[in-house]
Amino acid sequence: MDDTYRTLERTAEGIFRDRNSRFLAFGFPVSTSEEISSILDGIRKKYHDARHHCYAYRLGIAKDIYRMNDDGEPSGTAGKPIYGLLVSHDLTDTLVVVVRYFGGTLLGTGGLIHAYRSATENMLSQASFIDKFVEDHYRISFPYERLNAVMRILNDENVIPLHPEYAADCSMHLTIRRSLSKKVAARLSVIPELLLNPV
Repeated sequence: MDDTYRTLERTAEGIFRDRNSRFLAFGFPVSTSEEISSILDGIRKKYHDARHHCYAYRLGIAKDIYRMNDDGEPSGTAGKPIYGLLVSHDLTDTLVVVVRYFGGTLLGTGGLIHAYRSATENMLSQASFIDKFVEDHYRISFPYERLNAVMRILNDENVIPLHPEYAADCSMHLTIRRSLSKKVAARLSVIPELLLNPV
C-alpha cells in the first residue's frame, strides 16, 4: 500500500513580473479546508489592494480533494495552471495562492496562464519538500509483567511509544506507519492481557 505523500515542508514565496503586473505566489502546507479558509482570509486582508487573489489546493493522500479559483480572471487562466503544477510536482496537502497587482496592461489569456504558472514555478523552485507517512494510532494497555515482551516488539519494529505510563497496569500511545500497522498490531495482540484500541 502506498502510505507516503509529498507536501511543502514550510511556507514558500515567489514572484513574477510582466508589463508592470506583479504576481506574488505563496505556498502553504495544509491539512484541512478550515485551515485553507483561514489562510485565504489572511491573504485577502494583507493584500487587500491587489486586483486578484487566485488559488488552487489539493488535499488528502488520495489527492482527490481539490479546488481551483480564478478570482475574476478569465476562466482557466489562473487556478488551472497553478493546480497543474501541484499535479506535476505530485503535491498534496498544499495550497498555492497567487496575488496579482494589475499593471495597467492586459496580458491576454496566454499571457495570464504563463504569468500564473511562472509565479508558481518561481515559488516551487525555492520551496522545500517533505515526504510524509500516513500513520495509524493506537492506545495499548497491559500488566507490568508484560512490559518486556511489549518493548521487544516495539524495538524490533522501530516504534517509539508516546506518553508511556508504567505502573501495575501500563499504557502507551503508538503511532505506526500504516503499511506496518497491521503487522505490529498482530504481534502485540498475541501478548496475554494486552488491550489494543485504535484511536
